[in-house]
Amino acid sequence: MGTTDAFRPDPGRVRAAPYEAGGLLDVLSVAAVVLDRDGRIVLWSPQAEELFGWKAPEALGHYAAQLLVAEENRQEVLELFAKVMGGGGMWAGVFPARHKDGSLRPLEFRNMRLEDKDGDVYALGMATDQQILRDVERDLALSLRLVAQSPIGLAVLDTGLRYVMVNPALERIHGRPARAYVGRHVREALSFLDDRDAGAIEASMREVMATGTPLVDQFIVGPTADPAAGERARLVSFYRLEDPAGRPMGLATSDVDVTDRHRTATEARRRLALIADASVLIGTTLDLDQTARELAEVVVPALADVAAVDVLDTALHGNSAPPGEQAAVFRALAVASADAGDAGDAVRAADPPGEIAKYDADRLVARCVTTGRPVLLPRVGPEDLPRIARDAQAAGLLGRAGLHSYMAVPLIARGEVLGALDLKRTSNPEPFGEDDVVLAGELAARAAVCIDNARWYQRERATALTLQRDLLPKPPQNLVGLEVAYRYQPAGAAVQVGGDWFDVIPQAGDTSALVVGDVMGSGINAAAAMGQLRTAARTLSGLDLDPAQVLRHLDRTASGLDQTIATCLYAVYDPGLDRCCFANAGHLPPVLVRPGRRPVLVDLPTGAPLGVGGVPFESVAVPLTPGDRLVLYTDGLVETRDEAIDTRLEVLLGLLDGRDLDLEATCDLLLSELRADNDQDDVALLIAHVRPGRR
Repeated sequence: MGTTDAFRPDPGRVRAAPYEAGGLLDVLSVAAVVLDRDGRIVLWSPQAEELFGWKAPEALGHYAAQLLVAEENRQEVLELFAKVMGGGGMWAGVFPARHKDGSLRPLEFRNMRLEDKDGDVYALGMATDQQILRDVERDLALSLRLVAQSPIGLAVLDTGLRYVMVNPALERIHGRPARAYVGRHVREALSFLDDRDAGAIEASMREVMATGTPLVDQFIVGPTADPAAGERARLVSFYRLEDPAGRPMGLATSDVDVTDRHRTATEARRRLALIADASVLIGTTLDLDQTARELAEVVVPALADVAAVDVLDTALHGNSAPPGEQAAVFRALAVASADAGDAGDAVRAADPPGEIAKYDADRLVARCVTTGRPVLLPRVGPEDLPRIARDAQAAGLLGRAGLHSYMAVPLIARGEVLGALDLKRTSNPEPFGEDDVVLAGELAARAAVCIDNARWYQRERATALTLQRDLLPKPPQNLVGLEVAYRYQPAGAAVQVGGDWFDVIPQAGDTSALVVGDVMGSGINAAAAMGQLRTAARTLSGLDLDPAQVLRHLDRTASGLDQTIATCLYAVYDPGLDRCCFANAGHLPPVLVRPGRRPVLVDLPTGAPLGVGGVPFESVAVPLTPGDRLVLYTDGLVETRDEAIDTRLEVLLGLLDGRDLDLEATCDLLLSELRADNDQDDVALLIAHVRPGRR
């Protein structure tokens, strides 16, 4: 069936029906006039009366040529009449007919010869206003041309929902010819849809047929008759067709293919979702390796099948590249793949996390970090693999993995190139495009800031830890009557390191000073302030001062430091007097553990923190006997964000109750139980045990 055939009704579907006013013939108002052999009018229709102005009694019996034709045209008309009556065939044409009012009007005529049963012949003339006919012809021609050439898929169905017409655009959209539609019911014609979707379309059509209310721009995503085309997105509308009298004639459908627009919108939503995910999932910690893994896992498989995050060795360690050095030396941080089965070779071709790799200047990733600009290779050929891989073996692995598209984007933060995000596609058939470069650049920019933060925090953490560990005490020597164990555990985040300390100081007269403190704040400044306070405490301990006097001097020292506030517990154990004298500057109370008794918190005046200034401190003596233990600690051991401090102190007392463990095992127990999922602060822990036979 050709394209024009799609506009023809199915002959098998044509049926007779009673005539009802309101059809096309009424629009044309075709007049019928019958003439006898001599040209006299013998029949005159109402439409003839309307067209010519003469009533039937006025027209019947008159010669038509004299009544209806101007004198200058009569001879030509009479010759044509004679030809028709002589069996010369039908005549059709346009000529001016005379109206009763004397005016001449151009009419479209059709004349044909009639013969009755007696052998008498007549002439049947049919006429209509030429302008009305031309308007209808023009409108019809325009409608057919618009339908045929419209980029919108159009179809007409009869009242039984059988296709009557399908235009070429709908053939293209659905991927099947018009002959598969015309004469078929909608369910049969749309057999490529599942029953549920086809049923929904039929139900919508019947509703429009019944109500006359159009159903406009229904968004549909589904298959077409061509499996290779995949799913298509369409805006479908249904309209009821009515004749001039308002009676339903059938249904018209319009089908607009919006697949490209739908894909663009879907892709835009996917990209926005990916950026939103990156904002939440990247940079959850200040750990450099974790941040790199988060970046790699976010882009796989949404953007790439294999992703690698590599940081320049110069950026990581602060080293400058040698003059004239063009190669790039990376430390691999993370590799992620969408499918280990398909991408296994590609993963093996990547640099293992934690290892150092050197890429010559001709490698694409080296060019990426050297220029600070993305590198895009939409389609990778065998000749490109050596420019992507670090060596020939890795190039072979990438070839076997089916690498067909490659991209690298720099990780730039605060104007410094830190490394590169390396992206590969193996199983995803689509090549990387410019939009992917923009998206990867956006993700890399966000991640680079997180990586840079992690890099600097890691450096600060290492510096603070080094400083603090250097300031913490060495194992004490020559303690009389005491056995001690201690632990220092830094916070999990770099910015939290620095403020806690402890000390055990042998003194003259066999006494020993036990100190634990916590400088408010964190980082290098807190570690430095802690070092100054610890040095001052060690100096003061040699002066044989009362603990309250030591805290008063430390308070003045802290006040001289820039906005330094610290808590501190200072105790002096005297084995000769079997007692320990305490003074407290805003610190948590120590725990006293006595054999056979429940551990208790030593009841001490709280005191104000060091650095507040002008607040008195008080010394309190507590008896200590052989077998007793003192547990001194900083708040990082017990404080959490979701439990009250009193509750946590009860947990501490419970862990110490009835345990027959040595000091080292006790330290490990407290840290493992109280610090699980609670590493937001430093902790210093000191346990002193009064030895039997200490004198």
